[in-house]
Amino acid sequence: MAEPIIRCTDLVRIFAAKGVEVQALQGLTLAVDRGELVALVGASGSGKSTLLTILSGLDQPSAGSAVVAGHDLLSMDARQRVAYRRHTVGFVWQQTSRNLFPYLSAAENVAMALSVARAPRARRDARTAELLDQLGVGELADRRPAEMSGGQQQRVAIAVALANEPEVLLADEPTGELDQANSAAVLEAFREVNERSGTTVVIVTHDPSVAEHVRRTVRIRDGRIATEVHRRTSVDEAGVERVHAEEFAVIDRVGRLQLPSEYLEALELRERVRLSLEPDHVQVRPGHRPPQTAAAEPEEDES
Repeated sequence: MAEPIIRCTDLVRIFAAKGVEVQALQGLTLAVDRGELVALVGASGSGKSTLLTILSGLDQPSAGSAVVAGHDLLSMDARQRVAYRRHTVGFVWQQTSRNLFPYLSAAENVAMALSVARAPRARRDARTAELLDQLGVGELADRRPAEMSGGQQQRVAIAVALANEPEVLLADEPTGELDQANSAAVLEAFREVNERSGTTVVIVTHDPSVAEHVRRTVRIRDGRIATEVHRRTSVDEAGVERVHAEEFAVIDRVGRLQLPSEYLEALELRERVRLSLEPDHVQVRPGHRPPQTAAAEPEEDES
């Protein structure tokens, strides 16, 4: 079996502010295969964006290990980290102001990324035109960001991130500032990039429509992987394509798993549960505390 292009093991990230330590990641373990399109979802503060900044080389974990495309993110020095960000990973931010230079046109923004990576000058124009056309914004080559819609800006940003043919494309809330129609167009652009080039894509998002565009959704809760949803398609007898989704709870190295909140609420699972090992499954039932028995009253002495 091929080694995953992304492998994180027991990642811990601790932030200290005003003498208080906050654990953004608490032993997170994740593997992403080459060519996958994965969405990381979770509530604000769950640790999903922290994970992405570590994978991008912009931050380092406090403990654990992270390897991306053969690069050990904990052992790289400053020079190797710069080269890693230029050639191995591409990144798309939520804020378009962080993705594009406002005083450059779409074509000039892509060409700038190629120039920084020292791509041959003769190749830059052709590569720029190719990427903008692939992302459906070729006609905007001469426009500056202020002359584009939010969705168009993000598709140009994807072109910039892909300029140097990265092995992994990372995106942090790329649809966070877009309406529903533009969000769908941007997510579809990521899917097309993944299918066309085989680039591994990891998207952090809270956008519920992401499920329509990815095969695997990973939910992060309290700094750990809680559940995963895997999707596959099939064609029925009438020729209609159907999507089948299956949810898995993730067990960590010490046997812990996080049950979805809707399961806990539906079955009123609180504090403790009853477990029983069956031949082919583990049964989990509510484990309410038994009623406390009153202490026996001492008998009176009749003498």
